[in-house]
Amino acid sequence: GSHDSFSYWVDEKSPVGPDQATAIKRLARISLVRKIIKKWSVTQNLTFKEQLEGGIRYFDLRVSSKPGEIGQDIYFIHGLFGIKVWDGLKEMNSFLEQHPKEVIFLDFNHFYAMDDSHHHFLINRIRSAFESKLCCVECVEYVTLLYMWEKKHQVLIFYHHPLYQEYPFLWPGNKMPAPWANTTNVHKLLQFLETTLGERSRYGTFHVSQAILTPRVKTIARHLVRGLKNTLVHRNLPMILNWVKAQKPGVMGVNIITSDFVELVDFAATVIALNDLLLEEDESAT
Repeated sequence: GSHDSFSYWVDEKSPVGPDQATAIKRLARISLVRKIIKKWSVTQNLTFKEQLEGGIRYFDLRVSSKPGEIGQDIYFIHGLFGIKVWDGLKEMNSFLEQHPKEVIFLDFNHFYAMDDSHHHFLINRIRSAFESKLCCVECVEYVTLLYMWEKKHQVLIFYHHPLYQEYPFLWPGNKMPAPWANTTNVHKLLQFLETTLGERSRYGTFHVSQAILTPRVKTIARHLVRGLKNTLVHRNLPMILNWVKAQKPGVMGVNIITSDFVELVDFAATVIALNDLLLEEDESAT
């Protein structure tokens, strides 16, 4: 999976998003400040299509309306506004049309400046984009690849808002827990990932290990111009990748792992290769 999957493009000409504090919004009237926000808001370089082609199958999504804009269009957002959600969904659907055995997870976990009418608008967009590819809520343990192929389903939507109850194809957010370390220290991050895996529910949910470091205000202040990638990601990715290589998938093991700038190291291929351990277990059992 990728963290803030949509943030490969954010609009530094647009106003700062409603996910930011009032003080930042005031400062962001200065265009230089918006350039700095962009350096810290972008967590991916690859488009949805490029991420899909590179093996990413879980997408971490934050969305917002544009206050003051006529209509109900919904945009991706991380500090600054990204592309329209509809454009992203169409891009993903076109990949799925070409690869009918691939399955993706879309995790809509943060909503800003959205009332119920915005939510219904967005949910109808999701339905229009994927139609019969959407997998309705089911016992997690039943949802194998074989199950998805038989039903011709390719998309699981997780929707962290009470309105999920009104639509059978929206999975509740609590089926996709994604504990967050909120640290700049790679050793604390790895300790947190170990602890939360140990506490993971044995049945009934998916699980996201967020292998990401989060800048604090002072981190940003000290390294204004360098941005997230040069300050935190480059330096620590090799150690994070070593942790990934040491994991085992399956019950009480890793399930979904997310990272920033997924193309900087062999991230997707390393995570996918962990599945070979499950095949080895199957072979030794038989």
